[in-house]
Amino acid sequence: MVKDMLIVRKAVEAEFDTIMGIYRIARDFMISTGNPHQWGHSRPAPDQIKEDIKNGICHVICDGDGIHGVFALCEGVDPTYLYIEDGDWLNDEPYVTIHRIAGDQQVHGVFTSAMAHCKNYAENIRIDTHEDNKVMQNILVKHGFSRRGIIYLKNGEPRIAFQWSKERKVEHEEVL
Repeated sequence: MVKDMLIVRKAVEAEFDTIMGIYRIARDFMISTGNPHQWGHSRPAPDQIKEDIKNGICHVICDGDGIHGVFALCEGVDPTYLYIEDGDWLNDEPYVTIHRIAGDQQVHGVFTSAMAHCKNYAENIRIDTHEDNKVMQNILVKHGFSRRGIIYLKNGEPRIAFQWSKERKVEHEEVL
């Protein structure tokens, strides 16, 4: 039997508990793979996810069995990306930003489905991750993202910034 194809769609309020369950799984995975500080045991905050759903930026990745992944897709200028250190962006063209991406580890292809959706939607995508999140860094490079430099969150925490541009294909290289 062939597994249902994964689709990406906007989340609805009734899916909040399922989404928060996926974030719990992702936090545990991050901690177990050497990244205990990016989300710890409490991020993303429930209020942030409720706001994402309300604003229509929370997307879920699902099949016939249910929701297996979640991410926020934000349009417009991200203020934390205005300053980049030790590098630069591939271009200054309009972009979307992916935040808070997570999967339930029950099916393969969650990240690939999210990226296919975003790459069909926009010609430039930016995303950032914690320096300890080697798993995400490798996934990003394998999906054609280029490490661009360091950005800082509102609270001052540094993050490694990545960008994908339809105009520029990047060679795959593993992050150590």
